[in-house]
Amino acid sequence: MNSRVNKYSKQLIIVNAIFLSIWLIISVFPFMWTLWGSFKVKADFFSRAEWMYALNGFNTLLETGATTTIKAYVESWIEGEFWRATLNTIIITVSVVTISLFLGTLGAYALSRSTFKYTFYILIAALIFRAMPHITLVSGYLFPFFQLNIWGILPTTIIVLVAINQPFTLWLLYSFFKTVPKELDESALIDGCSYFQAFRFIIMPIMWPGVVTAGLFSMMLAYNDFTVTALLLNQQNYTMVPKINAFLGTIEHGGNYMWAVSSVVSATAPLFMIIWFFQRQLISGLTAGAVKG
Repeated sequence: MNSRVNKYSKQLIIVNAIFLSIWLIISVFPFMWTLWGSFKVKADFFSRAEWMYALNGFNTLLETGATTTIKAYVESWIEGEFWRATLNTIIITVSVVTISLFLGTLGAYALSRSTFKYTFYILIAALIFRAMPHITLVSGYLFPFFQLNIWGILPTTIIVLVAINQPFTLWLLYSFFKTVPKELDESALIDGCSYFQAFRFIIMPIMWPGVVTAGLFSMMLAYNDFTVTALLLNQQNYTMVPKINAFLGTIEHGGNYMWAVSSVVSATAPLFMIIWFFQRQLISGLTAGAVKG
């Protein structure tokens, strides 16, 4: 009986290993291929004559004297002003995460400790607002932004992204706060703490993994957003994703594809590093939020 169980266990391990290997290849290959191609010239990476050119860098060697080149990175960052788009992305992302977490932690804590019935309706309204397509929300903002002459600038986009992101942050942090026993608040109040002191010194240290998780999701929303930033920002204030789209060009106007390829790598690499750095807090935060809510 034990030998049969061990046999099935080994088979299951082999099947899981094969499945994970296939999944990793499918997931990682596009980025690795893009990373490799970003060090080639267009004639190699987009070659129709011979796909091996993308591997051996035949045309890259002819044009630059080496099989690899950073020409696309230098031109996209300097001539294409991708540095400006990166700076705009950092400003928007940091602002959205900071404001969303500040409002979200206070609001979620208050709702998690509230005994009033309207708490449920507030959460449902937030969920409905979050479920609406971004294009629906942004289209309603456009006309007053034009009238007030505040279209195309970063603060306007930050406000809209915070409004879109806040319901999700509120729900996520609410589920985390519900896992923290109310007895901790009561003990802190008995010991002489105010409500804010209990929140700051007792609850928040326990909530750190949940806050990091909510912050990472807020960061990914602001960092990867295309719809809001493309509609609300002018070309001078583009963030990275709309800027990459601009590099691709349109039907009427051709773009610089190698600038787009190198910019994709430049925009994606920081996400890998940030997620890798916060992976423990992210996993523990997701686990804590799933215990009860």
